[in-house]
Amino acid sequence: MSASPDITPIIVLVRPQLGENIGKAARAMLNFGLTEMRLVTPRDGWPNPSAGPAASGADIVLERAKVFETVGEAIADCEHVYATTVRKRGVTKPVLTPEQAARDITALTGRHAILFGPERSGLETDDVAIARAIITVPINPEFGSLNLAQAVILCAYEWSKHRALAQPTTEDQLPPAPQAELDGLIDHFTRLLEPRGYFRPESRAAATARTLRNMLTKPGWNALEVRTMRGVLSALEKGPR
Repeated sequence: MSASPDITPIIVLVRPQLGENIGKAARAMLNFGLTEMRLVTPRDGWPNPSAGPAASGADIVLERAKVFETVGEAIADCEHVYATTVRKRGVTKPVLTPEQAARDITALTGRHAILFGPERSGLETDDVAIARAIITVPINPEFGSLNLAQAVILCAYEWSKHRALAQPTTEDQLPPAPQAELDGLIDHFTRLLEPRGYFRPESRAAATARTLRNMLTKPGWNALEVRTMRGVLSALEKGPR
């Protein structure tokens, strides 16, 4: 029995380097019933002739793969975004194992995306900051080297074990807001704070903006809460009547 589209995670490969690794990731996905792959600025372009042979028949995944310029565009329609990383990289987020993330994916309504970084370096700090939670694999601390397909297959396998456990949500619980709405809220905060010198000094501007984003992505705002907060910011923007 196939899983509902709402609980089927999207695999997002961020700046993948080799076509062979994209193909191997596609093979890992299809082994466990995942077919939606998104690519963010693959280094060697797309389509890549090396991907097909490495996919070993997982052509449906490669044929449906979509390419995006930025991580934000790739996950704009997703309510739940997970970043895979061996280290926290100084970002304060919930940290889950693949099994825990799989339980969330099968229990929480909305679209889920799992981000995987480039083969050589993994996800950058700014990529991790976009996510709402981190997936970290318990691994040998003396040899923490997973290749891209291995990381994908771990998450896909755990999801396949838990997908039958999906439960309907209560009617009075609103789903989390899509990433695009959350980004709009953060941009609104930034637009109001910049003229007031909030991001000074310039040397700390990027770190301050990242901390603000981390804070605003923690609660799991639903669409109504995002609209309400945007209304608050708009009222403050207009000033006293």
